Amino acid sequence: MKIDLTNTTSSKINAGLIEARRAIGTPAVGMVLTLVIVTDEGNAYDALKAAGDASREHPSRTLVVIKRPGRTPRDRAKSRLDAEVRVGSDAGTGETVLLRLHGELANHAEAVVLPLLLPDAPVVVWWPEEAPEKPAEDPLGKLAQRRITDAASAEDPVGALGVRAGSYSPGDTDLAWTRITPWRSMLAAALDQRHSAISAAEVEGEPYNPSTELLGMWLADRLKVPVARKVSDGPGLTAVRLDTADGAISLDRADGALAELAMPGQPDRHVALKRRETAELIAEELRRLDPDEIYKSAVQFGVERLKFDRSQEDSATRPLPDEDEQKAAAPAKKSAATAKKAAGSAAGKSK
Repeated sequence: MKIDLTNTTSSKINAGLIEARRAIGTPAVGMVLTLVIVTDEGNAYDALKAAGDASREHPSRTLVVIKRPGRTPRDRAKSRLDAEVRVGSDAGTGETVLLRLHGELANHAEAVVLPLLLPDAPVVVWWPEEAPEKPAEDPLGKLAQRRITDAASAEDPVGALGVRAGSYSPGDTDLAWTRITPWRSMLAAALDQRHSAISAAEVEGEPYNPSTELLGMWLADRLKVPVARKVSDGPGLTAVRLDTADGAISLDRADGALAELAMPGQPDRHVALKRRETAELIAEELRRLDPDEIYKSAVQFGVERLKFDRSQEDSATRPLPDEDEQKAAAPAKKSAATAKKAAGSAAGKSK
């Protein structure tokens, strides 16, 4: 069932939700959370479809915030709220409200959203495209226990990881991290079977792929070994190699669906490792609403290394140095700077 409300208010939207539930014969509210999606008209359909599919596992009230501030000063000075209420088969297993905020109201989305939140239920905010630099300080982000961004949708995906690391607050997460959950599970299971010391690692994937970078940083953080970043044609993340005393452990996925796991002393075997849809990623994130400390450790561990990588964009292999290498390089850099300064002073005296 759909109800269109033009030039409306939050109280009228709440009344419309009650009316719609009664009309389809389900007056009780059986939803477990509120999912707030902040997007634009161009991406609203895909985001809403993903949220609808995820609602089969997590029945929720979905609030889609579409800001339309206007192009002219006259339009920006006006304020209007239009809404579309969807309940029943049109909204998956929950409720959906599309909120179009016009004019000055676009700058105060939290005032519209707050009265529509489910009482005593967690709130999750998802930015499918452009996310604020500090999600936890965003007016809508302050309402949420979980804030979901997607570095892959940024103009500079790898740079976006650095921004996420610098602004991290408990409850933040990124879909670039969610995409590598099967990879991390598979690698952890492989290492449980093989208790050999790991000396180095290598990750391979498309250029500017934040999931590849994150996996490399996770390995470097947890294993304390140097990790090399190799560029491939994709799709996405394509391979991981761990060097051990007994031989290499490799997980290779060339086609984006089926991977081959090779371990020393064991026959190679195929494992399902397909690239997942956005709905599956959102459903996974909604399963846990507590702070993800492993994500925090991985993304913050790699901030300086990301800068190092980006200066080597034309290189086929870009190593992520470990902490010992960075400490060893620091005195050399200091000595070089001192020598350069001394040379400049000598040149000035000779003149």
